[in-house]
Amino acid sequence: MRLAGARTLLTGATGGIGRAIAAALAAAGARLILTARRADALDQLAAELGAQAFACDLSDRVALASLCQRAQGVEVLIANAALPASGRLDQLSQERIDHMLEVNLRAPIALARALAPAMAARGRGHLVFISSLSGRAAMPSSSIYSATKFGLRGFALALREDLRELGVGVSVVLPGFVRDAGMFADAGVRLPPGVGTRTPEDVARAVIDAIERNRAEVTVAPVALAVGATLAGVAPELAAAVSRRLGSERIARELAAGQAGKR
Repeated sequence: MRLAGARTLLTGATGGIGRAIAAALAAAGARLILTARRADALDQLAAELGAQAFACDLSDRVALASLCQRAQGVEVLIANAALPASGRLDQLSQERIDHMLEVNLRAPIALARALAPAMAARGRGHLVFISSLSGRAAMPSSSIYSATKFGLRGFALALREDLRELGVGVSVVLPGFVRDAGMFADAGVRLPPGVGTRTPEDVARAVIDAIERNRAEVTVAPVALAVGATLAGVAPELAAAVSRRLGSERIARELAAGQAGKR
């Protein structure tokens, strides 16, 4: 699918990764509708890119339903918004867990359900879901985050099969550790030597590639991390043991501490 002239909805537009995706979409000629919680930052970004803006808290089901109505006719959806749902299960209140599930999993599903039928009727469209390597390999202190990202990946791949013959593509993008901006960068976590990162621009390029080439799944991570995530799907106990030796427990603690105020 070509993005030039395509009416495109991007959620989580004002975050570091969201901004990079928005800029890449604008450069590709997409007609952008941007959404995020922070109206001031959203309006500024929309003005910079010549886009429409609609502030929305995706955990608010009434606001989400309104967004679904306003986005009718969209040809491309990029479900990027997410909360850093890190922390041990016994350290999270049920209210916080529900909030994470609403934003990270329910909202993308609701948007897809609202927008995909019209895409299928037109025989043209694309849905992109930003998951994570945490959707392929689980780390300590990430049970809820992994639940949302595993769930989003499974949803996307199954939906792809449902829409395959209707002219609608579905892709899932799985970033690893992203430097410079985003949840991981904001937490200030130290990675072991040799564990590489990627940039928000790398994620944005993956999104464009996924849409234009109708790719089922795109991993945005150094080769070693990507191989490790693949190993986790085949031999989870072995992968977890290797991950612990590389410091996964320390990294998980630091992530949870760094993201505690942003859930």
